[in-house]
Amino acid sequence: MGAGLRRQDQTRRLALSGIEGTVARSRDFTARALADWGWAAAGPERTGDALLLVSELVTNACLHAGGPTELVLRYTPELLRIEVADGSPRPPAPRPRAIALPGGHGLVVLERLALRWGSEPRDGGGKAVWAELTPPDAPRVR
Repeated sequence: MGAGLRRQDQTRRLALSGIEGTVARSRDFTARALADWGWAAAGPERTGDALLLVSELVTNACLHAGGPTELVLRYTPELLRIEVADGSPRPPAPRPRAIALPGGHGLVVLERLALRWGSEPRDGGGKAVWAELTPPDAPRVR
């Protein structure tokens, strides 16, 4: 994809209601979008961060919110915003967890990798949990 197209703001949506394999499908969808937006040229680290955030957000919706309904990727030259919508109005909340046991680390991953993250109610019910990353060619701010 040419640099002129990369500079434009873009939004991609993937409907997830009632789909099997939502985590893998969401990761594949995101990997294709990131490749189109030129992330792969900057190396695997930032792409890996974005894919891990997608995995965590979708998995959390599956485990704690009745399943995801939509994945939205909003790309600008300054920011990538990953949004996962679900039908639950409850915002994510940290759970007590044991460091040595699997599970319960999703919000820790979001906190460590994302520039910012949060949740917001959606019109018609439910919420979107989102995380933001800077693109590989933008200055990394924390």
